[in-house]
Amino acid sequence: MIVADKHQSGRGRAMLAGVALLALAGCNDKNAYVPPPPIKVTVAKPVQQPVTLYMELTGTTDAINQVDLEARVQGFLTGIKYTDGQAVKAGDLLFTIQKDTYQAQLDQAQGALASAKAAQENKQLEFNRQNTLVQQQVTSVAKADDAKAQLDQAIAATQQAQADVEVAQINLGYTSVTAPFDGIVTNHLQDVGALVGYTGPTKLATIVQMNPIYTYFSVNERQVLLIKEALTKQGRTLRDVHDFPVEIGLSVDTDYPYKGVIDYIAPNVDQNTGTLTARGVFDNKNAALLPGLFAKVRVPLQQQPDAILVNDTAIASSQAGSYVLVVNSDKKVEQRLVKTGQLEGQLRVITDGLTKDDEVIIGGGMRAVPGNVVDVEDGQMAAPPPPGLAPPSAAAPAPADAKAPAAAAPAETKAPDAAAAPAQPAAAPAATANP
Repeated sequence: MIVADKHQSGRGRAMLAGVALLALAGCNDKNAYVPPPPIKVTVAKPVQQPVTLYMELTGTTDAINQVDLEARVQGFLTGIKYTDGQAVKAGDLLFTIQKDTYQAQLDQAQGALASAKAAQENKQLEFNRQNTLVQQQVTSVAKADDAKAQLDQAIAATQQAQADVEVAQINLGYTSVTAPFDGIVTNHLQDVGALVGYTGPTKLATIVQMNPIYTYFSVNERQVLLIKEALTKQGRTLRDVHDFPVEIGLSVDTDYPYKGVIDYIAPNVDQNTGTLTARGVFDNKNAALLPGLFAKVRVPLQQQPDAILVNDTAIASSQAGSYVLVVNSDKKVEQRLVKTGQLEGQLRVITDGLTKDDEVIIGGGMRAVPGNVVDVEDGQMAAPPPPGLAPPSAAAPAPADAKAPAAAAPAETKAPDAAAAPAQPAAAPAATANP
């Protein structure tokens, strides 16, 4: 029994030794790290095309003419000759007021005028007779002078009677309220039978001229100085920019469909707001624009013939500023700080930081890390919008943005550069047109 136990113990030790040898053999195999494949990104070269630079502002529309229709004489309202909200022409009859009293006053004044004229004729005959007798030395000069004085009084009475007739005619005319210009009349504020004008003028309605229409907007002091400097170099002044093109869009518009011209610029800057008021006039035949609406305003300043544009979605932002990711010749990702300009459709103008030959990442950029090698797939930028307006004669320079720092950390969200907002009602202009 003792021999058998020793035999079994020897076999167990042999098995343990074999396992140990196998473990030592496994330790001699080296672990090989297999790097993950490069991420795939889509790149495209920037679009290069002419772009019109704009100064972007905000404003409000306003009627070119708007007046209250009032009863200027006392009487009962006898008729309303239009439908509320109706478009009318200049001279159209809108309201009638009781006429009989004023017609009687006119008749009375005309009768007084006829009497005064008859008295004047009689005094004229008497004066002529006395003047003849004086020349014949039949009567005294005193009688002739008296006849002359009575004639002068008769002439004055006739003139007074004539003025009374004219006043009566005017008052009678006030009993008919007509449209002073083409426009749309609001709802009537007085009903037929109401006594109007008994304590002063009574408002009956309002008429608004819809075509053309004004848009008022304000330019901040810095923008005024930049435009003034550019015009001075051309030998012009702010007084010379009348008929300068201006475009507006409403809050629901994605573009600026309404074209007009600037017809007024205030002669001085408001010291309270630091802004200069300007006004554009726009055709409004179809009444698409209503007075009092908020309007986006842009004024073309300069045309950049070879602007660089990239997808607006390819631009991100960090504390250092706006940037895009590009792929260099070694297929490595680089972060480029850029200075952004205005939006052109789905593309945004890049004023500095890119060239037309750079490969900009437009897809897969969320996984791209600066310094890493990537797998490149060719793509295409968004379709550019049609070229903008031709450069106007009064072009203003587009000053460059402040230089951004040399490095930036990646950011998760995209946000284009924004200029500081001027005093209201002016809005923040595009960064390229006006810092």
